[in-house]
Amino acid sequence: MPKSNDKPSKVETIKEESRHLRGPVDEELTNDEPKFSKASYEILKFHGTYQQDDRDLRKGRDKHWMFMIRGRMPGGRLTADQYLAIDTIVDTFGDGSIRATTRQAFQMYGVVKDQLKPTIKAINDSLVTTLGACGDVVRNVMAIPSPDIDGRQAKVQHVADLLSDDLLPATNAYHELWLDGEKVYSGKEETENEPLYKDHYLPRKFKIALTVPGDNSVDLYTQDIGLVALFDNEGEIRGFNVIVGGGLGMNHQKEDTYPRLGDHLGYVAHDEVVDLVKGIIAVQRDLGNRSNRKQARMKYLIDKIGLDEFRKELAARTDATVHPFEELPPFEPGLYLGWNRQSDGNWFLGVSIENGRIRDREEIRIKTGLRTVIETVRPGVRFTPNQNLLLTDIREEDRETVDRLLSEHGIAPEQDLSPLLKYSMACPALPTCGLAITESERIFPSFIRNLEDVLDELGVPDEALSIRMTGCPNGCARPYVAEIGLVGRSLEKYSFFLGGDPAGTRLATLYKDLVPYDELIPEIRKLLVHWKENRNENEAFGDYYARIGIDHAAEALAHAS
Repeated sequence: MPKSNDKPSKVETIKEESRHLRGPVDEELTNDEPKFSKASYEILKFHGTYQQDDRDLRKGRDKHWMFMIRGRMPGGRLTADQYLAIDTIVDTFGDGSIRATTRQAFQMYGVVKDQLKPTIKAINDSLVTTLGACGDVVRNVMAIPSPDIDGRQAKVQHVADLLSDDLLPATNAYHELWLDGEKVYSGKEETENEPLYKDHYLPRKFKIALTVPGDNSVDLYTQDIGLVALFDNEGEIRGFNVIVGGGLGMNHQKEDTYPRLGDHLGYVAHDEVVDLVKGIIAVQRDLGNRSNRKQARMKYLIDKIGLDEFRKELAARTDATVHPFEELPPFEPGLYLGWNRQSDGNWFLGVSIENGRIRDREEIRIKTGLRTVIETVRPGVRFTPNQNLLLTDIREEDRETVDRLLSEHGIAPEQDLSPLLKYSMACPALPTCGLAITESERIFPSFIRNLEDVLDELGVPDEALSIRMTGCPNGCARPYVAEIGLVGRSLEKYSFFLGGDPAGTRLATLYKDLVPYDELIPEIRKLLVHWKENRNENEAFGDYYARIGIDHAAEALAHAS
């Protein structure tokens, strides 16, 4: 562990004593307890699972213990067989739903302790790993979600795959605990030491995303490392613009925690990008805060030492050369919903998954509908950063079949969805997330539909307004870069952030705090009226409030009805 005058946090001690992520999970996995100890709880994260309890079923101190399991799949990509296997696994071991996450992964819920090992093994048998999907390591590597459109996207996906394999923890603990020593498919040979992460791994989670110029579907500036691929005249990647130090988590009670957008570090040649990424990770590994986990993300390190000093530390850990950052065109959010043509002449279809929850309901049988399409047509599958699903590599002659099958299961086509619905996101929150302060996913569908009525009433039903809600300030649905971000603050009350943009290049600002849930839509209605009456021509909602400022907005709306 790097030397420091500050006492390491308890989690650092747990990692040090875990024998490269083995203990005490190895001792507790087969006992009769329905849950693991605090130490095992921390180590389990590295293996892709969180211990939770169903907060709807709490009775005093009694808890119904269960586990959430997350996959690691760079760029959100699965084969048809892999998706169908996951669909079966959630029915066999979980609560029957698949959750598409904002990091292009899947999550499953409701697994009990004695089924944890067979569940993870079944996921591994489908050639998907959960190793490194959580914990103080590089999490799922994100990439522009679309299949190849113009010759660039597939090349970016290839780099994401290489990085994901290279940045996996090297320990054999995963195989020993869950696979009885069998080898997991990871793309590299495991060793018994950790050449990148060392014995203590990273101070906190670490996030990486890749994209192409103009496409910010991955919310590039909210990542620890954002990479923008730049291409030569032959269409090959010549290098990457590198952005560092983004991160959205905060704590309501601590002013020294805050969301932050990444800084422009510079440009690196293609053949040096892996070395540079490892060097950046090494700086965070060696200098990140290991005494206070609320200050342990790399964004706080960069704010503490400054970008120039960060560059010096980086130069001491890599031979990669960092050149000046190259100019980029403006970014746009990429949803990729509806039918889109691939470079090989085939098609892909973006299917909207409201709040990312793939589960059959009375009228919309989205889980069964997707399974039927995938069994019938055998497309590739990609999870997107906006909690949606892309069905890829579909032949022209199969498009009608896909549309028909989705329609038969009540799944609406993209053109029938409001822009408000398409641009909205919510985190899972209650009842499964132990950090949730308020509701999010369960109340968001009715919230959005009530707000659709307001937009209709005001005559702006086609406004592509981005609204994101989370049940706690960790910001898993990235509310701090939305035009409206609603963040759980206390029981049925939210912090109200305003003025971000859906392109993800501007932070929202706290507008009001402790707003009761039943006052949110009236408050938004007043903001919409003021924007509609005073905006410049075609000025977006978030751009308007970013321009006039939060203080002016609060003053102007203080007496509005």
